[in-house]
Amino acid sequence: MRGPGFYAALANSMVAGEATEDAIAARVAQTLGNRWRWIRPLTRRYFARFGIAVRPRRRTVIQFLKTDEGLARALRTHSKQVRIAAWLAPTATMQPAHRARGWPVPAIESVGALAEWLRITPGELEWFADLKRMIARREDGFEGPLSHYQYRILAKVGGDVRLIEAPKQRLKIMQRRILGEILEKIPLHPAVHGFRRGRSIKSFAAPHVGQRVVVKMDLRDFFPAISAPRVQAMFRTAGYPERVANLLGGLCTNAAPRALWTAKGRGIDPVHMAEARQLYAWPHLPQGAPTSPAVANICAYRVDSRLTGLAEASGAVYTRYADDLAFSGGEGFERGADRFAIRAAAILMEEGFAVHHRKTRIMREGVRQYLAGIVVNEHVNVIRRDYDVLKATLTNCLRHGWESQNREGHPDFRAHLAGRVSFVEMVNAQRGARLRRLFERISW
Repeated sequence: MRGPGFYAALANSMVAGEATEDAIAARVAQTLGNRWRWIRPLTRRYFARFGIAVRPRRRTVIQFLKTDEGLARALRTHSKQVRIAAWLAPTATMQPAHRARGWPVPAIESVGALAEWLRITPGELEWFADLKRMIARREDGFEGPLSHYQYRILAKVGGDVRLIEAPKQRLKIMQRRILGEILEKIPLHPAVHGFRRGRSIKSFAAPHVGQRVVVKMDLRDFFPAISAPRVQAMFRTAGYPERVANLLGGLCTNAAPRALWTAKGRGIDPVHMAEARQLYAWPHLPQGAPTSPAVANICAYRVDSRLTGLAEASGAVYTRYADDLAFSGGEGFERGADRFAIRAAAILMEEGFAVHHRKTRIMREGVRQYLAGIVVNEHVNVIRRDYDVLKATLTNCLRHGWESQNREGHPDFRAHLAGRVSFVEMVNAQRGARLRRLFERISW
């Protein structure tokens, strides 16, 4: 029986440099001091297990080696001859996956380099990344001076619970640098329209104008469904060494302290509260961090590719805006729309996402077809009822004062109304101009 050091040495040789069969086989032979005939088959099994898309974690490779039957047979046959002749240190260089070799991300190859890049000390880097979830385990972790986030619990329509996790200033500065210099350099799938420069809700809806049928789907808990290991794998795909990728992932994810729910969850249904506590307990993308939308879009690349392929095979077009998914097509797609929605939901489940089935809509000609608040029957337009309500609100602000219309207690009601007017202007310039004239006459 070989000790853990033997498998660790082999794992080091496999992840130490270039990820090709020849290079890995040569490093394994160097580690063992002999070009055993079973090294090449072992290398092929390694590639069959991990491929070359993402550099695997060292501990995962160790587990693979311990359970590989071919290696076990070789060790039994040559038990006295096989030994570790040389230890190769794990690589500390950038090693991007094949599809990531053109990504213009900065080279950061050590913990010290990452700390320097973020303008903090290595100790502060470990503290902010909190890979061991020490802050989440503290009783005062949700509001004490050591906490990196401020929390707000919202009860959604239907009883579900949403947690807003807003990073404090120092962490937010680091996240913005990661966003601007790493995440925004990574290409997104063409179907993505949310949180992307040059795209909008209007561009998300436009491809579905005038179609025979529009299928609308909504994802449940889009951000918290993306776990820290998934985020760390994304950074390893970009080429960052495992330790650097882990810390970058830690800076972009968060685990909500359990004490938070006891302190701030009063008045929320206990069943939904328990589900939310379980969902947010593990490191996930926090809704409120500047990095989360970009990370979510990058991590969803595979599912966007699969859904695009499914749509094209069915004669349909696919677009996504954050957690809103839209498919549309002609007569052929209309006949199989119900089956299509089931197949799309199955793909999403396989990729770690869940569909809000109550919000799935199959909208055929003759009914209002709408996506993210935009009507797409004949041309993109705002929903008439939403337009009328906003127009009435602005008119009442003129007649009775804006305070009388702020029934939901918005802290900045002017900015709230300005945003709604801007939305209408983006979708329908003529209607938006009418609302803008009303807005500008209000005495604030």
